[in-house]
Amino acid sequence: MNTETPSAFARLWRDKYVVSYEAYFGFKSAWQPESVLFNWPCLMRKLPAIVLLAFLFAVFPSVAWAQEEPQIVVQALNQIIPGTSVASLELRDGVWYGTNGIFVQRGDATLSADSAAVNEKTGEVAADGHVRIEEGDLIWTGEHIRYNFITHQMQSEQFRTGKPPVFTQGRQLQGDTTNKTYTARHAFVTTDDVSDPAIRVRASRIKIVPGKYIEMWNAVLFMDGVPTFYFPYYRRNLGEHVNNFNFLPGYRSAYGPFLLSTYTWYLNDAMDGKIHLDYREKRGVGAGPDLNLHLGQWGDAEFKYYYLHDQNPTASTNGTPWINGIPENRQRFYLGYQATPATNLNVKALVNYQSDPLVLHDFFEGDYRNNPQPNTFTEVNKYWNNWSLDAETTPQVNNFFNQVERLPDVRLTGYRQQVFNTPFYYESESSAGWYRMFFADTNGPTPLNYSASRADTFHQLLLPHTFFGWLNITPRVGGRFTYYSTESGPGGTNNEAYRRVFNTGVEASFKASQLWAGATNSLLAVDGLRHIIEPSVTYAYVPAPSTPPSRLPQFDSALPSLLLLPVQFPDYNNIDSIDSENVIRFSLRNTLQTKRDGQLDNLLDWNVMLDWRLTPGQDQPNLDEPFSKQETFSDLYSDLTFKPRSWIVLDSQLRYAINGGNLNLAFHQLTFTPNERWSWGLGHWYLRSGFDGFTQSDNFITSTFFYRLNDNWGFRTRHDFNAADGRLQQQNYTIYRDMRSWTCALTFRVIDNSTGPTDFTVAFTFSLKAMPKTHVGDDTAHPYHLFGQ
Repeated sequence: MNTETPSAFARLWRDKYVVSYEAYFGFKSAWQPESVLFNWPCLMRKLPAIVLLAFLFAVFPSVAWAQEEPQIVVQALNQIIPGTSVASLELRDGVWYGTNGIFVQRGDATLSADSAAVNEKTGEVAADGHVRIEEGDLIWTGEHIRYNFITHQMQSEQFRTGKPPVFTQGRQLQGDTTNKTYTARHAFVTTDDVSDPAIRVRASRIKIVPGKYIEMWNAVLFMDGVPTFYFPYYRRNLGEHVNNFNFLPGYRSAYGPFLLSTYTWYLNDAMDGKIHLDYREKRGVGAGPDLNLHLGQWGDAEFKYYYLHDQNPTASTNGTPWINGIPENRQRFYLGYQATPATNLNVKALVNYQSDPLVLHDFFEGDYRNNPQPNTFTEVNKYWNNWSLDAETTPQVNNFFNQVERLPDVRLTGYRQQVFNTPFYYESESSAGWYRMFFADTNGPTPLNYSASRADTFHQLLLPHTFFGWLNITPRVGGRFTYYSTESGPGGTNNEAYRRVFNTGVEASFKASQLWAGATNSLLAVDGLRHIIEPSVTYAYVPAPSTPPSRLPQFDSALPSLLLLPVQFPDYNNIDSIDSENVIRFSLRNTLQTKRDGQLDNLLDWNVMLDWRLTPGQDQPNLDEPFSKQETFSDLYSDLTFKPRSWIVLDSQLRYAINGGNLNLAFHQLTFTPNERWSWGLGHWYLRSGFDGFTQSDNFITSTFFYRLNDNWGFRTRHDFNAADGRLQQQNYTIYRDMRSWTCALTFRVIDNSTGPTDFTVAFTFSLKAMPKTHVGDDTAHPYHLFGQ
């Protein structure tokens, strides 16, 4: 090979116009006579042509570069990976022959192999030994592969390729990487990225379109080498949306042995869903579809239907009484819809039909725990800068729940806004509709339902001002006028009525802070400390309305609440319960902030509220306790969050009755999450019977503990202890196992009901990692999916 030193012009040509090693591989390479890009004798003989070409490039540079095709670059692998064996490269008749490690690149496609023959003109490469081709996000490997860098055609006797979560291995591969369509014979598909996968689907012929789908003919499912199922033809979506089966076997006292199966399917970006087919030995077969529609501008819709001919409908009601009885034909229908068809226009709809009040309790425990009495409504909202218009309907669908029908309820809200250029601000809320109060039909005495029309309008002026640059004072004055038609129905007792309400008040607040930049504490992980204090005092006065609540239909009445209700309008929106009021609310919030790991974190956040009723009146009426005498002071309410370390959190809520000395509400939750190996949550929940209309007392101690033994094993326990009667009401134990490409969980649960037999459940759930049916942490917030509920 000629080793003549290149001329100055040749060096200039090389540096300016030849694609250098640095552009391709990102490292500095020395000028080498044996470079694969230059043959100096040939180059010097063609010098006149080169000069002419350089002149054309100088005159028409943009045209020349725009039409340039990516060049094939051949290089010894040891020049890319230092320390590897020295490769041998030889150019014969336009074909590069390389051994002992060769690297080829054109554009974003690369090939590496032990040896290869590369045709610079046709782009054809025949590679042998540890062949690896990368193009885009796909990787192909094999021992002998023919690949064309220009046409992107590929052939291989044996190959392996994949993109998580699907991998393929087989023989006689043919494909076009440009069109991303490949065919192969005697191949298998797996989600297990190891050389000998435990679970695979083997087929005589396959067709792969990466990221979209895979088709297989004469496919057999092998599990640990054992053939378990045959598919004459099998098609499977790849990527984010994959069709799959899920099975959950188990045993429950009220079900007997059961098998819950779900087929999840994906048609396209606009439609997907599930098909449920369940068998419970004591209850029978249950089935139903789920359908999800994604309609772009026209929103998203979700349909669910489930039917079960229950062979023993009272088996798992745990003694819950219902005079009508539980029917054998049990079903539920759910429709959810939400859309934003235009700017600031929102549409929502929800339909929840149940054949009986306990169908969710018996077969969809997770939904029942979230909402035991789901609503049905449609709502349309239109927003402007300072106004919003809402229309809502809430028809009665289930006659075994109390329900206020709104057919419809139209509301116009004026948000707080400045009145022209004056210091005054204005806000309002007006509504009108026809309403009907339905009481649950339990086949007892005729429910005393009633209905009436109502039109209500509220308007208020405010004059906010800041004194001394820190004291915020906001006086307010407003009025409300409401019209009620004569009540109709068996429970209607009130005649047509007009009500006038006047309100006034003032709010004072300020915010102050103090910074101690040098404060540190290793125990509490304090690095600097800032204290923020926000006291506020609110005075609200409402003289007796022209018509008292006792002479008005109660459609929007006060319901039992764990929190203190607002004392100002329009925050207080129980329209029909408005009565006289003369109260001062004291509120104090304290916040301690520090820096942890370079981020601002709240060490302490504590809010305390108390109402002083200057003129005690009557508590707001509700369905269970219409009227009762108020005390001088409301409950002292405390809401506390304390984080002594970033992984220790204490949440606390308290309501203490100052007048009677009773603890009405207590909620405490202490959470430890020091690392990914273990976590523990310890909680206490207490609710006094008779407090604010609550008829049932609660006193529970809860514990949830998780520990990961190693990368493959973990367990979780949960206990609910009823301290009122000393009963361990519920206990859950779950063992988790990571099986490389699968995860599984074995769960045992015991529920000791106060009435009825003890309920035992054992369930086994498993999920393919490539297509997880739940996300990390779901079983902590929603443990019922471990039982298929």
